Amino acid sequence: MADGTDRFSTYQTVHGKGDPLSRSVLVTGGNRGIGLAIARAFAEAGDKVAITYRSGEPPAGFLAVKCDITDTEQVEQAYKEIEEKHGPVEVLVANAGVTKDQLLMRMSEEDFSAVLDTNLTGTFRVVKRANRGMLRAKKGRVVLISSVVGLLGSAGQANYAASKAGLVGFARSLARELGSRNITFNVVAPGFVDTDMTKALTEEQRTSIVSQVPLGRYAQPEEIAATVKFLASDDASYITGAVIPVDGGLGMGH
Repeated sequence: MADGTDRFSTYQTVHGKGDPLSRSVLVTGGNRGIGLAIARAFAEAGDKVAITYRSGEPPAGFLAVKCDITDTEQVEQAYKEIEEKHGPVEVLVANAGVTKDQLLMRMSEEDFSAVLDTNLTGTFRVVKRANRGMLRAKKGRVVLISSVVGLLGSAGQANYAASKAGLVGFARSLARELGSRNITFNVVAPGFVDTDMTKALTEEQRTSIVSQVPLGRYAQPEEIAATVKFLASDDASYITGAVIPVDGGLGMGH
C-alpha cells in the first residue's frame, strides 16, 4: 500500500475529507493506461482518489491499495482501508481487466474462466461492496469500463468479448434495480487506445488497426477519462443504463 505524495497531500489540504465538493473516488486497475488517466482526471478536479493495483509500484499521488479483485476478502479489506481514509466510495470506476487471447479451439477452460473471473465477476465484487455505502447515502455513480470488442466481437478474444459484453447487461440490470436510490450505472466502451500495450505492436499492425477506425487514429487515454468524468458529474445526473462508445466510430451500429 502507498499513500501517495505531493499531489495527494495537496488535494487533502485544499479539499479536506469533510469538503462536500471532494468526493471519494475509487478506480480499480488505476495504476496504468486508461485507469491511470481516469484517476488523474478525478484528482485534478479535486476528488480524493483511491486506486487498486495487483503488482509493481503504484504511481504517486493517490491512495494506492494492493488488491486482486478475484479475491473477495482482498476486495473487502481494500474498501475498509479506503473508507477509513477517504470515507465511503461515492464514485466507482470498475476498470481492472485482463486478456488471455487465443483461438477457440486452443483456448483452455482455465483461460476462459480466468478472464471472466476478473473482468465480469471481479466487477460484480467491487460494485456489490461499493453499493453498501451508496445505499446508505442514497446516491452514487458507477461507471464500468467495457470495450468495443464486447459489442463488435473479435477473433481470438471470445473470453474477453464475453466478459465485456456481460458488463452491459450487468449495468443495465442494476440501473433498473437501484435507480430509485439515486445510483446511476453506465458503461464506457473504448476502442483502440494509445497505451503501452498498443505501442508494443508492430507498425504494420498499428496501421491495420487504424485503417478500421473512421476517425483514422487511436484514442488517447485522456479522451476515455473525460467521458468517465462526465458520467460521474452533475451534468449526467439523468443518464443511467447507457453504453457510450469512445471508439472513433469503429463499433457504430452496435
